[in-house]
Amino acid sequence: MTNDKTRRGVSQAEWLEAALQQLSETSVAEIRIEKLARSLGVSKTGFYWHFDDRDQLLEMLLEYWTHEMTEVVTANPLLIGLEPKARLIKTAEMILDNDLVRYEIGVRQWALSNKDAAKAVRKVNRIRLKFIKQAFLDYGFTGDDAETRALMFTVYHTWETPMFPEISRKRRHQLINQCINILLRK
Repeated sequence: MTNDKTRRGVSQAEWLEAALQQLSETSVAEIRIEKLARSLGVSKTGFYWHFDDRDQLLEMLLEYWTHEMTEVVTANPLLIGLEPKARLIKTAEMILDNDLVRYEIGVRQWALSNKDAAKAVRKVNRIRLKFIKQAFLDYGFTGDDAETRALMFTVYHTWETPMFPEISRKRRHQLINQCINILLRK
């Protein structure tokens, strides 16, 4: 007999999302298979269909975070093909619309005490900066001008939402063009 409250068929991505959510609310030490299973409404045995153990979950969590919060943007061929200003605007909109910074604080906090998490954060920083810097280079900026603008864009769009949660989504959308216009001034 099955319990009506128990779900079946939880995907690996759902386990990883639940772990990232738990990380963002507590700490990596609090990520426990039992707690994840409970939050997903499944038994913990389902975990072992996707992961060998908690260590593998944490390893895959960093890969998942890198892909889902960064590479879905930076490797997106539709974005890469846009002219530079449109690429920057669309990137900012994707970050906002998909809340791609929702796990930043948790993962970066983890990185302060874990070499693998720190390595993943450095990798994500490099990927993001390279992608954004290329847009500024394509727009005509060079050297330090392109690098500084890329740093400013990345820091702003990574930390604006966590730092100022009281700003509405509508207002954030209104500010995207203003932000991009400021960064593109020569």
